[in-house]
Amino acid sequence: MFASVLLGTREAKMKRSTRAARGPLGGILLAVRVLVVDDERRMAAAIRRGLEDQGIAVDLASNGEEALWRAAATSFDAIVLDVMLPGIDGFEVCRRLRHDGIWSPVVMLTARDAVGDRVSGLDGGADDYLVKPFSFEELLARLRALTRRGPVTRPVVLEVGELRLDPTTHRAWRGDVEIFLSAKEFALLQAFMRRPSEVLSRFALLEQGWDASYENRSNVIDVHVRNLREKIDRPFGTCSLETVRGVGYRLCPSD
Repeated sequence: MFASVLLGTREAKMKRSTRAARGPLGGILLAVRVLVVDDERRMAAAIRRGLEDQGIAVDLASNGEEALWRAAATSFDAIVLDVMLPGIDGFEVCRRLRHDGIWSPVVMLTARDAVGDRVSGLDGGADDYLVKPFSFEELLARLRALTRRGPVTRPVVLEVGELRLDPTTHRAWRGDVEIFLSAKEFALLQAFMRRPSEVLSRFALLEQGWDASYENRSNVIDVHVRNLREKIDRPFGTCSLETVRGVGYRLCPSD
């Protein structure tokens, strides 16, 4: 199984001289530094050897805590992050990196091919996802694609009055107070904050977080809007989420 994860040694040696003539990652990059986070020593060492053969500088971390401090101390061009780590798992590491303002591209590695795992990783701020066993050539191609995008900039944090919402980390605040929202509530608030002061119909809001099985006459939007008000308005004595009778809802700055 281990042999199927990375290219066989013989194949790698046959192609190494050609790659070296073209430079790191097929000539796309001139100077690259990658952090590999994996508690399986053989796997981490094999990835490291393969990347170093490409002229890439590689740092290793064997757990989430070490990955966080290494990423904070060094500006990496990319991070290869295993999901199954002791202590803090890869999903949480990725979320903390983004929360701390570290935007190096992240490729997550996992032995699990469940859709929910891929969604969790991508929603947590990962840029790509690779399922074990994988070809080393595919890992190189994904790193090549991520690193040639150029410097990564922090996504825009949405602001309406004192409300703030970070789409990448899935966090929201009113002033300095963090507001904890369900996935549906977050999707609705994001829709409102992307179009402040604009009236959104129930049908438009349904499209933000529900599939086609929900009919426009369903009261599911009304229920979730009511719940959203209980979190973003009522505790703060504000009325920013307004009902426009017969049309829909709108979010207005109330501050």
